[in-house]
Amino acid sequence: MIFLCVLDLTLTYEPIVFMIIFLGLAAFIVYKGVDKGIEKYSKILMPILLILIVVIAVIAITTKHTDEDGSVRTGMEGFLIYLIPNFKGLTVKGFFNILLDAMGQLFYSLSVAMGIMVAYGSYVKDDAKLVKSINQIEIFDTVVAFLAGVMIIPTVYTFMGRSGMDSYGPSLMFESLPKIFYSMGVVGTILGCLFFGMVLFAALTSAVSVMEAIVAGIMDKFHISRKKACLIELGIAVIVGIIVCLGYNILFFKLKFPNGSTGQILDVLDYISNNLLMPIVAIGTCILIGWVAGPNIVIDEVEKTGCKFGRKKLYIIMIKFVAPTLLLILLLKSLGIPTIIKFFSLIKELLKSFG
Repeated sequence: MIFLCVLDLTLTYEPIVFMIIFLGLAAFIVYKGVDKGIEKYSKILMPILLILIVVIAVIAITTKHTDEDGSVRTGMEGFLIYLIPNFKGLTVKGFFNILLDAMGQLFYSLSVAMGIMVAYGSYVKDDAKLVKSINQIEIFDTVVAFLAGVMIIPTVYTFMGRSGMDSYGPSLMFESLPKIFYSMGVVGTILGCLFFGMVLFAALTSAVSVMEAIVAGIMDKFHISRKKACLIELGIAVIVGIIVCLGYNILFFKLKFPNGSTGQILDVLDYISNNLLMPIVAIGTCILIGWVAGPNIVIDEVEKTGCKFGRKKLYIIMIKFVAPTLLLILLLKSLGIPTIIKFFSLIKELLKSFG
């Protein structure tokens, strides 16, 4: 039933019902607290998520499809397309567009500029070895991101060819992939259930993290109980979720963004959060840590247990200069300024105006 609802997003009520159930489950985990809720359920969900990712990745590589004209495409071919870079026709502008898109993906993947790290960081014990934790996050995040590509790219190529690989974002997840699974018959139904089951687990862990950050902020700001904070956040989330669900049917529309792409309500919210708010918050964080509070406030926290921060000098350079510059370029691209040349031309004109 869940797979059928994902398959047909034009349904009016069913997606809303499952959305409320999902948010209620996330709110329940957050209500139980960090130890009895988030940590307890994460120990169950994360291994299941990893197993599903590996299973689906293997199926994606080993599958094949024959078109009506007799041409055969295999998952292994799609895997090689994903793995081996093709520089043919690549321009400087295209390279920087890919680089900036990858930077934007990192925001969500590493939960940067979302308040999640701040919330969870406040729960870390004083004797925790942060350097070790950082290394584990880097390795695990990279491996899972790679496997996610192995799941999706070969599958899309096998059943839709190279043209199908033009899809991205929510449209790829909730429109293109369900059509692919549907066209696969019984195997597609099984694979689709596994895939969206994996998405469900991944979304639940992400929703719990985001909700915990907001609930913690509400508790600290208004000095209310965790139960009341959870109910307030749940109410807001349900209202916004209903609007998003209706955006695929009753409230459907297409809007063109400043960067040239188009989308409906979910894409609009995704664009505002990922392309605008996150870079702005991240730039503010770089300024706060790099120039106001100073990088040593973070370095001292990392090294207080005796661990050596081997990338100390690199961190200072990144937080003060490299990161804010790249983030500003990313923000400008999101606002419709696609090339670095235009960015520097703007700076040049501003300098001329000041004599």
